[in-house]
Amino acid sequence: MQFRTYKPWRWLLVLGISVGLTIGSLAVQTAVGQTLGFERERGRQMLSVIKEDIKKNYYDPKFHGVDLDARFKAAEEKIKQANSVGQVQAIIAQVLVDFNDSHLYFIPPEKASRTDYGWQMQMIGDKPYIVAVEPGSDAAASGLKPGDEIYSLDGYEPTRENLWKMQYFYRLLRPKPAVRFVIQKADGQQRQIDVKSKVTEGRRIRGQMEDDIPQLIRESEDDGRLHPHKFYEAGDDLLVWKMPEFDLSEGEVDSIMDRARKHKTLVLDLRGNGGGLESTLVRLIGNVFDHEVKVGDDHRRKEIKPLIAKTRGGDKVFKGRLVVLVDSNSASSSEIFARVIQLEKRGTILGDRTAGAVMGAMHYSHESGTDIVAFYGVSVTFADLIMSDGKSLEKTGIIPDETVLPTSADLAAQRDPVLSRAAAIGGVKLDREKAGALFPIEWKK
Repeated sequence: MQFRTYKPWRWLLVLGISVGLTIGSLAVQTAVGQTLGFERERGRQMLSVIKEDIKKNYYDPKFHGVDLDARFKAAEEKIKQANSVGQVQAIIAQVLVDFNDSHLYFIPPEKASRTDYGWQMQMIGDKPYIVAVEPGSDAAASGLKPGDEIYSLDGYEPTRENLWKMQYFYRLLRPKPAVRFVIQKADGQQRQIDVKSKVTEGRRIRGQMEDDIPQLIRESEDDGRLHPHKFYEAGDDLLVWKMPEFDLSEGEVDSIMDRARKHKTLVLDLRGNGGGLESTLVRLIGNVFDHEVKVGDDHRRKEIKPLIAKTRGGDKVFKGRLVVLVDSNSASSSEIFARVIQLEKRGTILGDRTAGAVMGAMHYSHESGTDIVAFYGVSVTFADLIMSDGKSLEKTGIIPDETVLPTSADLAAQRDPVLSRAAAIGGVKLDREKAGALFPIEWKK
């Protein structure tokens, strides 16, 4: 099993992988003269296929009390009145968004262009902030800066509850050529800032052009940032492992943990880590416990499967002090690992409340058309992991043992009070300025 990697600002990469990366764009379809009537019919067909995927595979056979047939019938009637391809897609998407399940969503055919916003936002506590701005972008030129508190984005206030829906809209469903922020600067000054996006026209891809897949993969970049595994050592006292994703083989996990065993304290930085492979998760757990650990029970539609992490055993287990860092973008495997550490009292969890996005989801890809194929898909939630304490982390997340949040001024100055505090727990003095400089953002060229 693979826990769905929840990466709020990396929807385009998810899209590319999910639907096979052989995308027929709607812009191409329009260019060859397909009519709105045809697009309405195509939308109704997509809706029907997606309905069957949900009916057969959704983890809750009662669909949270939703009358599935009535919900999709109403959407079908709306599609008949749609005035554009965008409206057709929006109607399909809204049916799934109304489930209020961040793992259940429509994956539309990719656009013929790529939109780069040049900024990133994140919830810090219960407030949304700009946390990164790409150098050379219009966002930078317009005066948008890390530490700016967001009051509204195009008139809407981002919250922990609606942020995933906004991300879905902006990053996947309907990318925008420009956005309007109302922000508050670190000094308390309020400003309205209009930011233009960078729109890059892509090659127009026909579905049968399989040789283009590798190029499409390279072009399906996420938010323009690099996300390598990084490390910092302070003698034998401390090893900091910044882990961006649970994407390592068992051998790679073992190799890093062999390195960790040479230190008294391991700080595992899972901030921004959206999850990944179950195999990486259980191997990592097995490297910090000298006994078998029951992670929880995987509740699926027709069965319950226990998730067990076996110890690596003997002297190969890291037995030192463990500190785990999390934030609002820590999700899926990150949350599960941190909660296991919490429940088993194996270490200390620092940072912010996590995303609360731990369900398993499967992507189903489909195609529509003959001469020009539109590839689309749907992500369907198929499992909920109930932890060993009998509770799910979905929509609740993890409350850290010690809540440590960067302030607006910290973000603006690129200081990291969370990592600084973690180092102090390990007996190492690391001021906020130096901590913030250890792992600078690397933007893709």
